[in-house]
Amino acid sequence: MTGLFITFEGGEGAGKTTVISQLAHRLEREGYQVVVTREPGGILIAEKIREVILDKAHTEMDARTEALLYAAARRQHLVEKVIPAINEGKIVLCDRFVDSSLAYQGVARGLGIDEVYQINQFAIDDYMPDLTILLDITPEDGLARIEKNKEREVNRLDVEELSFHQKVYEAYNGLLKKFPDRIKKINASFDIITVEKNAYSVINDFITNDRREPL
Repeated sequence: MTGLFITFEGGEGAGKTTVISQLAHRLEREGYQVVVTREPGGILIAEKIREVILDKAHTEMDARTEALLYAAARRQHLVEKVIPAINEGKIVLCDRFVDSSLAYQGVARGLGIDEVYQINQFAIDDYMPDLTILLDITPEDGLARIEKNKEREVNRLDVEELSFHQKVYEAYNGLLKKFPDRIKKINASFDIITVEKNAYSVINDFITNDRREPL
C-alpha cells in the first residue's frame, strides 16, 4: 500500500485526539506504520506558531493574521513531517488540516471560504488528504465535554461565544456536502469505543478499495 493521509475534523470537544490515538494503536497492531500528528503543530516551528495562535491572552488577534498563521504552520508541518512520512509508505493520522481553516476562519470568522482557500492553496500546493473523517457533535455537547475534562488544554477558540461554534458546525456540514467523496461523517456523540469502531470501518473500507495510483 502507498502512504495514506487521513485527517480528522470537527468542532471543539469532538474527541479527535482520543479517537486518533485509539485508531493508531489498532492500525499498528495490524502491521501498518502510523504517524500521529496535529495542526497547528506537529513539528517545532509549527508548535511555536500554535502557541501564538491559541494563547488566550491574544484576543486582539486579527482574523486575517490568524488565517495566515495557520497557513504558515500548515506549510512547514506538511513539508517537514507529513509528505516525508507518506513517501515512506506510512499512514498519517492528522488532527485537523485545511478544512479547519475553511470552517473556522472562512465561515466563523467571516473571511470567506474562497479567500481562505486561496491562502491555503499557496501553503499546501494542492496537497489534500486522501480521506477526511468528520467527527460530528453539536456545539453544545462538545463544549460540555470540554467543561467536564479538566485535563484538556483550554485554548483561545474554546472560550469563543456559542454562536461562533454554531457557525463552525454549519460550515463543516457545508464542506461535507461539497466534498462527499473525501469527507465521511461519524456521529461523535456516542461513547469512544463506538466512535473509534465506526471510524476504523471507514478507514478499513478506504484501504480495501484503494484505487489511487502508486507513489
